[in-house]
Amino acid sequence: MIDFDSHEYKVVLLGDSGVGKSCLVLRFVRNEFFDNREPTIGASYLTKSLTVSEKEIKLQIWDTAGQERYQSLAPMYYRGSEVAIIVFDITSNDSYSRAKQWVDELYEKGIPDLIIGFVGNKSDLEEKRAIKKSDAKEYCSLHNLHYFETSAKTSKNVNEMFFSLAQELTKIPEKIEKKDKKKSKISEIMIEPQDPKKKKSCC
Repeated sequence: MIDFDSHEYKVVLLGDSGVGKSCLVLRFVRNEFFDNREPTIGASYLTKSLTVSEKEIKLQIWDTAGQERYQSLAPMYYRGSEVAIIVFDITSNDSYSRAKQWVDELYEKGIPDLIIGFVGNKSDLEEKRAIKKSDAKEYCSLHNLHYFETSAKTSKNVNEMFFSLAQELTKIPEKIEKKDKKKSKISEIMIEPQDPKKKKSCC
């Protein structure tokens, strides 16, 4: 029986401008793809619900801008995330190097139980590949990352990537317990009765 008490999780996408972060999100959430999409400004936000291990999972997906001038804002978006998806372009060595820098930054922040997906996008451009799949896999193995290669253009492995990372969330029961306890505490605060004898103050 499916648990319809939806568990919400924050997912953030990081990576250079032009690697296809927005395209991956739109392909996953709306099954849409647009060539020559305008760069994201700041960040955009979409949600997607799916059933994983008989639980209803709601992903709050934050797509961050890749331009250098917006990178100082990134901590505001990845703070409190359960999943970080770091995207690079398999045809670009620069984007691969920058993706590794994002990994270092996230580990330096020490976000508890963070699940990190390391994603080589644009697999439809295999003939232009600059990053060997074996090298990327070895890097991920050394840094405890989940590696995927995707194509937002053809939709190859996009749903599978998001679904696989969502499955990782269900393997950590304490995450769900912490979420439920937090919701319970918030509910208690919201319904806590006020003492009618206490006078209200305007200051």
